[in-house]
Amino acid sequence: MRHLPRVLIVEDESAIAELIAVNLRHNGLSPIWAEDGERAQREIDTVLPDVILLDWMLPGQSGVSLARKWRADPRTKAIPILMLTARTDESDKVSGLDAGADDYITKPFSTQELLARIRAVLRRRAPEQAADSVTVGPLTLDGATYRVSLQGTPLKIGPTEFKLLNYLMRHAERVHSRSQLLDKVWGDHVFIEERTVDVHVKRLREALGAAGVMVETVRGAGYRLTAQVQVTIEGGSDTPH
Repeated sequence: MRHLPRVLIVEDESAIAELIAVNLRHNGLSPIWAEDGERAQREIDTVLPDVILLDWMLPGQSGVSLARKWRADPRTKAIPILMLTARTDESDKVSGLDAGADDYITKPFSTQELLARIRAVLRRRAPEQAADSVTVGPLTLDGATYRVSLQGTPLKIGPTEFKLLNYLMRHAERVHSRSQLLDKVWGDHVFIEERTVDVHVKRLREALGAAGVMVETVRGAGYRLTAQVQVTIEGGSDTPH
């Protein structure tokens, strides 16, 4: 029997949760509802979901703090998180993405938009990625073990940033527009704003530390990963290219 993707709905308003659950069931998904962070954690401890729909405003722990917690846990850090929010401010959306959410959807939303975004993050979770390792300058990425190292020192990188880096490293020295990156890394960018790419590039640079300079912004064109820069490793020598 085919495994139906499990979607954990963390939403304290039962009417909204039920409406989402009914629509997900009708579209070949298996919804599980948790009304707060504590119940959601119990569900996650029992069976890992394939996607988490996480409401921003929850009783007890907020959606943002839950996203941070699950991103920090090795068991849950690769699960896509879609934030549900009534907030429309750019800064609120960015703080949700910075907390570890892969995407956000603003209430009220259409069923079709929600389904499209869920399918997009499901596709993104299993992209066509080479499993071999690739090295660009001092950076090495292993597609099979999901590890990234800077001159042999392991780096902590989130799942979306890993996919972005994987693509950039396998197409190094080329300039990629935001829409190209959305298409190649996210899989379906119909509903995802290009601003999302900027947020993940910022997070990727921070995760790469000294090697963050390798991810260049090409004004008016997009981004590229280059080995043609000087990377200064702390406690070590410069890596010239």
